[in-house]
Amino acid sequence: MGEREEAGRLPGEIVEVYRAPLRGGERDPREVVETYRQPDAREVVEIYSRPVPGRREESAASGRRSARKRALRGRRAGLYKFLICVAVLIGLAAGARAMEHAARRDELRPGDVVRETAEEITIPSWPVDQGAGLSVSRTQGEPLTAQEVYRRLNPAVVTVQSFTREGVSVGTGVIFSEDGYILTNHHVVRGGSRCLVTLDSGYSMEVCFVAGDEDSDLAVLKVPTGELRAIGALPFAAFGDSEQLVVGDPVYAIGAPRRLRGTLTNGIVSAIDRDVEVEGRTMTLLQTNAALNSGNSGGPLISERGQVVGINVAKYMSGKDSVEGLGFAIPSAYLERIVNDLLKWGEVQPEPRLGVQVITDERGLRVDAVDPDTAAEAAGVLAGDYITAAQGQRIENTQDLFRVRRTLYVGDELTLTLLRGGETLEVTLELEEAVD
Repeated sequence: MGEREEAGRLPGEIVEVYRAPLRGGERDPREVVETYRQPDAREVVEIYSRPVPGRREESAASGRRSARKRALRGRRAGLYKFLICVAVLIGLAAGARAMEHAARRDELRPGDVVRETAEEITIPSWPVDQGAGLSVSRTQGEPLTAQEVYRRLNPAVVTVQSFTREGVSVGTGVIFSEDGYILTNHHVVRGGSRCLVTLDSGYSMEVCFVAGDEDSDLAVLKVPTGELRAIGALPFAAFGDSEQLVVGDPVYAIGAPRRLRGTLTNGIVSAIDRDVEVEGRTMTLLQTNAALNSGNSGGPLISERGQVVGINVAKYMSGKDSVEGLGFAIPSAYLERIVNDLLKWGEVQPEPRLGVQVITDERGLRVDAVDPDTAAEAAGVLAGDYITAAQGQRIENTQDLFRVRRTLYVGDELTLTLLRGGETLEVTLELEEAVD
């Protein structure tokens, strides 16, 4: 996107541009992260036709006699047609520029940082605390072919169209329960007053908004009961544990890039736990080289086991070059806690603070320091202790400990098994403080 070059960008498309940090805290204005919304939900197919040749009704002799007159009329008609076409093209170009100007709030330059205030979502609501939940499986199945992944997951992927004051925001969603709960990105439905989803069969229906969280960029939608009676139980996707992924694992994305729903792309996991700044906040994301484009937002990143391991959220761009193969997804390991909080309370509850700083070495997870006035200090945890279990679950690294913490809330108790100087002991932390 050198000097705001926008080749391939559709008129009226809304682009939100954000700078991404480099190492050492310095920023390079050439590097940006972009999320996309499109105001026009129509699928566009260009159809070409050619005129049918006319009948021969004139004899050869009469044709020769009138050839000169026809040629003259043809030249005049051609000139008229040419002038009409020029006028139409000028009108279309002016209209496109007017639409683009109206759709964009401001003209953005490479490196501009935009942090929008939260736009109210007025999509008809669905009540929380209805017993719904998202489950992330720690069990992996057998590897599948790309064709098998597509057949299994595509029926659970929907195109999401959110109607806003600016137009229509187009993204993707994934069904995670047979009674019609759908997960997508918050920025896809932000500012929406109505929301329409389209199944892989082409059937479209209005859905309700359950809850969303702007910081995690996740939102939950619900197919209303009346629609479920008409179409029956919906196919839904299985979610797998993103923490079992390693760099190089095959992954797939299904979504509606450029409004082309049901599009499958493939790649590998390029990086784990990549910190990327999006809309002024740092998100810890999976990086993939599977092609992600406008319309993929909110769609699933899928492992070769046919499990959703992430929700696609952004792609990386350069101020002067179009960068391909740098996409990002919210890891499924974080989804279970956030989505279930949204389903239960309508908002994300804070995780509790343990009060320990830990390091993984050759012997396991070692406590490097204990923060003062925290649950860990009160329970008697000391620097140099090794944490071998939490809530009865074996702990080998920081990810194991974070996984347990994501199941806990302020006010809960956490039991830790420690190894101290060859002696095993057990302590209980009373979690009364939230993570900042």
